[in-house]
Amino acid sequence: MVKTALKNVLGIAFALAGANHFVMTDFYVSIMPPYLPWHLFLVYLSGVIEFACGVGLLVPRISRVAAWGMFATSLAVFPANIHMALHTGLYPQFSVTAMWLRLPLQLVLLVWIYWYAREDKKAPRPEGLVERL
Repeated sequence: MVKTALKNVLGIAFALAGANHFVMTDFYVSIMPPYLPWHLFLVYLSGVIEFACGVGLLVPRISRVAAWGMFATSLAVFPANIHMALHTGLYPQFSVTAMWLRLPLQLVLLVWIYWYAREDKKAPRPEGLVERL
């Protein structure tokens, strides 16, 4: 029950974060590291992926795939979080403490996502095509 509730929280949070890329686009573009190309495109792309993975996590048939998508997306943005922490002067709108605290929190998020991405050994496995023949 707790795992399901936390799954819903995670899915909704990811979907809202993804939608937020289209509401606060300028903000997301402003925190993009300079070494990445196509800032606006990447902000929109990551927003679509986050939204789709968040909604997908709430759909039982695709929730594991969505969780792996969340995991990959979170790994992909981690270098940007490191960049922000190492270059705090570029982001005066954030506290230095908050930028450094984001790094271990990102690892907690990865563990939380992995909880839904990994195969649940206790869940009954559907029969495959070969077993049904």
